[in-house]
Parts: sequence; structure tokens; C-alpha cells
Amino acid sequence: MTGCHLHLAVALDGAGWHPAAWRTGTARAAELLTARYWVDLVQEAERGLVDFVTFEDGLGLQSAVPSGADGRTDLVKGRLDSVLVAARVAPLTESIGLVPTVVATHTEPFHCSKAIATLDYASTGRAGLIVRVSARPDEARHFGRREVAELQAENSLPLLEEAADYIEVVRRLWDSWEDDAEVRDVASGRFIDRAKLHYIDFEGRWFSVKGPSITPRPPQGQPVVAAPAYGPASYRLIGRGIDVGFVAPRGTADAAAIVDAVRTEQELAGRAGEVLHVFGEIVVFLDRKPVDAVGRKSHLDDLAGEEYVSDARIFVGSAPQLAELLEDWGRAGLSGFRLRPGALPDDLNAITRALVPELQRRGLFRPSYEAGTLRGLLGLPRPDNRYVAA
Repeated sequence: MTGCHLHLAVALDGAGWHPAAWRTGTARAAELLTARYWVDLVQEAERGLVDFVTFEDGLGLQSAVPSGADGRTDLVKGRLDSVLVAARVAPLTESIGLVPTVVATHTEPFHCSKAIATLDYASTGRAGLIVRVSARPDEARHFGRREVAELQAENSLPLLEEAADYIEVVRRLWDSWEDDAEVRDVASGRFIDRAKLHYIDFEGRWFSVKGPSITPRPPQGQPVVAAPAYGPASYRLIGRGIDVGFVAPRGTADAAAIVDAVRTEQELAGRAGEVLHVFGEIVVFLDRKPVDAVGRKSHLDDLAGEEYVSDARIFVGSAPQLAELLEDWGRAGLSGFRLRPGALPDDLNAITRALVPELQRRGLFRPSYEAGTLRGLLGLPRPDNRYVAA
């Protein structure tokens, strides 16, 4: 990391990542299923110049148990569709990237490709996509197409190989229309050039997709594709075909080792010359004084009846302390960070109004948006269409 090359994303989920966040005095628990709530959050993130926000999603009710339903009634349950939320927010924002989550295990890449392409049009080039896999039996039972026993741990090779094919199909479908396939010649009555629409002819273990898409090539050519990576098998997925990988290091040495592993997989996939971002994930509880941040988290833990733990590093402290950590991990090779606010809107406001100015003061973050597309913000070139004849 050099200069102002640090990138920031914010992960939005319910009332925040702490399970008791909805019970605080500043939470807007009654508004979680309203458009206004999500618009307000994303507009605040945009005022803070955040590169992009992500919207969590799933195919089962939220659960404290990774393997399925937990039966609890003291947690936020129920959510809106992340792609539709992003589409609702798109016309009310101008510069920030919008990255919803899609569960590849139980959805079809054709549907996903046209939904994200549509979001890219609605946002004029600010769309992205997080691809997740799911081994939850309760989610599988919603669809009835797969045996529960066939689904293994989320980092298992078969599920991740399926996700890799899913991403390949989505990317091919985005390219199935050339950029100038729409002629729109009123005089001749010719709307498209059929020679510039292409069959993708994908045949694999999990998908057989003819193509072309029904949606023209998105404004970015290829919207940004992201995925979480919490183990060696998922590092392979990131290296093979992802633009932004989310990793969860516990310390500086761990961050450097993970980055090295991802870069090795990137090189093995023949992508050594491509831009591939590795973002560190951190749950944040921020306040002006570290003791106040500790107090807020302790209060939330008391409400929940247990200490909050996470798959990612939990940071509790002040904005200068967090900036120090981000700078340290940036030197280890991470190009950005996806911050998970412990409680909304408090920790989001602390990110945008305290952390971002602190990073700017240190010369680690830009003073304004510098591109009109998400790919542009992340320094990703607009890719050529694979089907255009040389």
C-alpha cells in the first residue's frame, strides 16, 4: 500500500453486526424493512467517500448457528432482498458502489447476471456482486433440488468449484452482447446487430447455459465480483476469477501470509498482471474515547447475555487507533478493508465522520471521489469483451 491507495467498504446488515444492536436507543429497529432506512445508511457512507457498501443476504432466517436455524427470538429475523435494496438506493446516490450478495449454491447464474447488469444500468456503472456459498440444510430444504448430505462445509472444494463455474457463467453472459450490439436505427427499422450477440455455450458439472443474455452488456462491461475467502480452498476461488476478496486476518503477520497465499493462487491462475484487491474484514466499535467504545460493546454484550465473537477481527477503540491498525495491515499487503459496523447508525457515523478524516490526515485516503464507476474507484480497467473478434 502506498500513497492514498487504501480502499474502504462498509458491510451493512440489519441494525449492525452485534446481535443486540437493534436494542440500543439510537437503533431504528422499526425501520429495518423500509427503503428510507437503507437509503439513509448508504447516503451517509457516500458522504464519507466510502468506495462501496455491501448488502448481506441469505436464503434462510438469520441465525447465530452457522449450520442452520437457531430458534432464538431475541435476534433480528427477516430481511429484504439485497439486489432489490441496491436497486432502490441506486438512483438516490451518485458515486458510491453498490454490492449486493447472491447465494450461488441455490440460485441460477442466468438470473443473477441480468439482475446485476440491470443494477449496473440503474446505478450508471456502480454495481458489484458478492458470491457466497451455503451449506445450511434449512436453506437447501427451501428448494428441494439437492440432498442435504450433498452440501458440505462452506469452504469445501465442491461448493467452491460450483461457485467458480457460477462466476464464469455470469461473466460470459455479461459479455454475450458486444458493446455496440444495439444499432437503434429508426430509418432501417433495425434495433440490434444479431451478429454481435453471442452464445456462451457453457457446459460444466453444475451448469449448462446456452446464452446469450437478455440484458445488453453492462455499463462497466463487467461489474465488480467479490467473494469471502476464509481458507486455502477459497483463496483458490479468489485467485481464479474474483476482483475483490474479503479475508479475515487476526494480526499483521497473518494478513501478510494470507495475501501471499492469494497472490500465489492468482499467479497459478494466469492472472499475475491483473488488479486483484484483498480486503481485510474488521468488526468495528468506534467512539471518541477508547473507554467509551469498550463501554458500548460491553453494554451490547450484556443485552445479548454473552460476549460477542466473530469470524473477523473485532476492533474496539478510537478512530486514530483504528487508522493505525489499517495502516499497519496495509503495509502487510492488504489493499483495502471491509468494515462491519457493530451497531447502526452509530459505528457507521464514526467511520464516516471520524475514521475517514483521520485517514485523510495521514495521507491514506482520497479527499473526494475520483471516478464515476465502481471499477474506476478500485483502479480496475474496463475489460475487453471476450467474444469480439480480434
